[in-house]
Amino acid sequence: MKNTYNLRSIAATAINQVLDNGQSLSTVLPDLQRNINDKDKALLQEICFGVLRYLPKLEWFINQLMEKPLTGKQRILHYLIMVGIYQLLYTRIPPHAALAETVDGAVALKKPQLKGLINGVLRSFQRQQAQLEERIANNTSQYLHPSWLLKRLQTAYPDDWQSIIEANNQRPPMWLRVNSQHHTAAQYLNLLEQSEITAHLHPLHPNAIRLDEPTAVSRLPGFEDGWSTVQDVSAQGCAELLEPQNGESILDLCAAPGGKTTHILELAPKANVIAVDIDEHRLKRVKENLIRLKQHAVVIQGDGTLPETWAKDQRFDRILLDAPCSATGVIRRHPDIKWLRRDSDINELAQLQAQILEAIWPYLKPGGTLVYATCSIMPEENGKQIQYFLSKHNDASLNDGTDAGLQVLPSTHGGDGFFYARLVKKV
Repeated sequence: MKNTYNLRSIAATAINQVLDNGQSLSTVLPDLQRNINDKDKALLQEICFGVLRYLPKLEWFINQLMEKPLTGKQRILHYLIMVGIYQLLYTRIPPHAALAETVDGAVALKKPQLKGLINGVLRSFQRQQAQLEERIANNTSQYLHPSWLLKRLQTAYPDDWQSIIEANNQRPPMWLRVNSQHHTAAQYLNLLEQSEITAHLHPLHPNAIRLDEPTAVSRLPGFEDGWSTVQDVSAQGCAELLEPQNGESILDLCAAPGGKTTHILELAPKANVIAVDIDEHRLKRVKENLIRLKQHAVVIQGDGTLPETWAKDQRFDRILLDAPCSATGVIRRHPDIKWLRRDSDINELAQLQAQILEAIWPYLKPGGTLVYATCSIMPEENGKQIQYFLSKHNDASLNDGTDAGLQVLPSTHGGDGFFYARLVKKV
């Protein structure tokens, strides 16, 4: 039975909502995927993530092929053409099928009069592809990053910026965190092999496994029973650095969607954990994760800058603050970040982080540990943030053997970009 929807028009709609309406792909896709079969859901994600990953390159190609860009109410057709070019360049879809479905997308978008234009541009691309790809090799579009972000990376990492953008432009690896309450990582690796899923252990993170190829969680042994969780290896470092202990009172602040909350409880099942996040909608994910892993934590909707409204007179042995950040370390997982972020966001986020850190510090017991973490690679949000905090607080010291925390950069086969600093309150 033929599908009643046109997948390419849905992809163009999603890209339009991200680029013109400033919405994130993770917000847009669930609504658009409602009536789509599982196979097409995977293709829709592949196309949307791919177009946003290669956006400047696709934009450049279109500029070479069209005298004037499509604007206003026709703008969505511009994104439909991108969808077409992306398929021709980066998927195994037969070109004739990619072209036919993309051209039909104009009808689904109620612009049938533009079918000829779309067909013409895509056929021109096919004819000129080799020459166009040769010409773009010397163009800054090849970096696939906005100029403001490129400048910041070049300034902060003069020796590493090229390897950072290369990692950012890859498809992300799929990492698992093995629940140590059920299996060791080595035991779970054997279970994966029995399910014909090839994977590798991480040499430093005891519960981390990288799959050779991403796979549906339904294929993972015991996933519904809480044997493993999908979580990047760098994110796993947060709870490991926190070193939670049974019987302690522990706060996971900015906790959604709950990966770190559940990790804390895997490492210390008898800890008293409170998970707090400002976003009520995202807290549902925390509760779902706790249910799947059969764990208990107190889940509270609350503002990190106003702990007095939800913490009352409580004090904590340990606090994990996964601060709101630019997410510049997880671009390969969320390529829309490159186009949703603005240069001015970095300093605004740094101010918010400083506010939360300042507000929550009094709630840490003397002798207690606070792990400050971000999935950012911007010094303003990380090392500089911690140095500023230490300059203002004589009762704080770094306990991780560094001057201003540990910065991990994204790497092709390794983890995402992440920052950690372990602060201890003097007694």
